[in-house]
Amino acid sequence: MAKKTASFICQACGAVHSRWQGKCDACGAWNSIAEESPAAVALPAAHRSGRKGRPIELQSLAGSNESPPRTQTRIEEFDRVTGGGIVPGSVLLIGGDPGIGKSTLLIQVSATLARAGHRVIYVSGEEAVEQVRLRAERLGLANAPVELAAETNVEDIAATLSQGRTPVLVVIDSIQTMWTDSAESAPGTVTQVRSSAQILIRYAKQAGAAVILVGHVTKDGQIAGPRVVEHMVDAVLSFEGDGAHQFRILRAQKNRFGPTDEIGVFEMTGLGLSEVPNPSELFLSNRDRGAPGTAVYAGMEGTRPVLVEIQALVVPTSLGTPRRAVVGWDPSRLSMVLAVLEARCGIKLGGHDVHLNVAGGFRISEPAADLAVAAALVSSLSGAVLPGDNVYFGEISLTGAARPVPHGPARLKEAAKLGFARAVVPDAKAKERGGKERDGGAPPIPLDVIGSLADLVAGIAARGPRRATRAVEEA
Repeated sequence: MAKKTASFICQACGAVHSRWQGKCDACGAWNSIAEESPAAVALPAAHRSGRKGRPIELQSLAGSNESPPRTQTRIEEFDRVTGGGIVPGSVLLIGGDPGIGKSTLLIQVSATLARAGHRVIYVSGEEAVEQVRLRAERLGLANAPVELAAETNVEDIAATLSQGRTPVLVVIDSIQTMWTDSAESAPGTVTQVRSSAQILIRYAKQAGAAVILVGHVTKDGQIAGPRVVEHMVDAVLSFEGDGAHQFRILRAQKNRFGPTDEIGVFEMTGLGLSEVPNPSELFLSNRDRGAPGTAVYAGMEGTRPVLVEIQALVVPTSLGTPRRAVVGWDPSRLSMVLAVLEARCGIKLGGHDVHLNVAGGFRISEPAADLAVAAALVSSLSGAVLPGDNVYFGEISLTGAARPVPHGPARLKEAAKLGFARAVVPDAKAKERGGKERDGGAPPIPLDVIGSLADLVAGIAARGPRRATRAVEEA
């Protein structure tokens, strides 16, 4: 009989190594490789007996296309991210930093569904039942008929879920604490996480119950454990936020039953998470309109337009290498905008420290923020105050040209709804492509059309005081 040899598996990415080493060759993580015994994989009886497979029925690509039934949680921001509600038999994986509010959100979702007459089971592997009850009591949800359990063995959990009426929703908090008898490694390892997730996913598909798995995240924000778990589930949601701000953003990174990159905005209060139906108004509250270095950006997150304030501070440096500090945006994208400003507009920032911040703890990923970032940088350098009723959106190319971005009408509608009087957009044809409504009407607010980044710089210098114009020319 062949001897079973142990495997060395990276706990960050799941890569298998023949021996222990300090650094994983696959992901580059240090001290993440642990020794694990080979897992006992339970094969179906047909495979153990060597029986040949049976032919399956093949169907045509054309046919009736019915949308899957959904169970709405009556929390509109949560339903928006999931694509309109929870699909029976689906498995969702939600991750976020510790203390960000994952358990608070899920206990609110569970209580809402339970009060609507659905059976909901909440299984906690990190907290005792009394701790979950204390949180529900603090949120005013103690009277909700949610069934609680504190268990970490997956076989026991699956046997409990199979009894009685099939639940509509099952919450597992968290998947890293679960363990199964089929794997000999410790809980939290790659083998245990993968095996436990397989058992829970198999139950969800067979019973038709929706299962939400809570996952821990690494220091760079990625869900810990093997990446294969993200491929196995139907949706991956990320709960983002900053402890210094009360805003929380639920973002869909993957969704087989709805759009991706959709967001839901919540506000952390003393009674839990409350929905924010108009996040633009919340992000723009208490902004200083009379200070240079601020510009309002009209962005898109999924199907929702969001207006946020971008703040820039450009000061002379006392160091040999100038500092570039970015919060809420891609640092490499900032380096590109600075390079284009110097190469195409003659603005030299090599002797200045640059600090960029997206107000409210919001994170921007699309390149449409290039124009707003450039406007804030030039405004801070020159001291010229940008008009408080202007919004900016557009992409900047390496040649210095300003390029239009999609979803122009939705951005302009949101800006007009919040009282903005003018939009700075790229390209001379923006009025036809992005400024007009679908019915051919005029744009909701007037447009300042620019063709290049140099036009934007010249416009800011012309609006500012004489000392601002001189600062831009000297730079």
